[in-house]
Amino acid sequence: MKEAFLNWSSGKDAAFALYQLQQSKELQVTRLMTTVNEHFGRVSMHGIRESVLRRQAECLGLPIDVVYLHEKLTLQEYEDIVTQQLQKYSEQGIYDSVYGDILLEDLKTFREQQLARLSINGVFPLWNRDTTALIHEMVDSGLKTIVVCVNEQYLDKSFVGRTIDKQFIADLPKGVDPCGENGEFHTFVYDGPMFQKPVPFEIGERVYKTYDAPKQCHQKEILHYGFWFLDIL
Repeated sequence: MKEAFLNWSSGKDAAFALYQLQQSKELQVTRLMTTVNEHFGRVSMHGIRESVLRRQAECLGLPIDVVYLHEKLTLQEYEDIVTQQLQKYSEQGIYDSVYGDILLEDLKTFREQQLARLSINGVFPLWNRDTTALIHEMVDSGLKTIVVCVNEQYLDKSFVGRTIDKQFIADLPKGVDPCGENGEFHTFVYDGPMFQKPVPFEIGERVYKTYDAPKQCHQKEILHYGFWFLDIL
């Protein structure tokens, strides 16, 4: 099988994309790649500590390459930093980059354009799947994951720290994507058929943070976005 690297978010979608490839045996994922906020030492948006991230990789049985991003990064700076890592894979003869993306067309296009410069192929095992059917498939597979971040525009604090199971899916408010594809929530995966052993962890505190809304936001009255995070130790 051809080798591939997986863009590892620490959440359910990346984990299930890995599982799909393991089942199909079309590609062999031999490395993980994750971007980490250099100042905080955490995975962007998911808020997972680098130490926990590395423990995840260890329990998956895969080496991980951490790409550090500094604060207030421009898009061009982001592209330059990530391209440096992509170049290393290309030099190693790894030309397939796996993502857990499901529905966001503009993000998929951005990734493919970035990869094309280095003749790397984008692989999207979950692309365009029905998210309701997909989240049930994840749960039924034995994937174990908890919610570590929620956008308060869609979900309240009570959803932070919840295990994603049948009851969680049933409790989601109308209009919230079951897989969180619109940024409603993010997850931490700690066990499942893709793991060699469960990730040992403890639940930390819940933290509330706000971020400036994008300037191009069509809802001009929204100046800040609020998020609840769960610290994983």
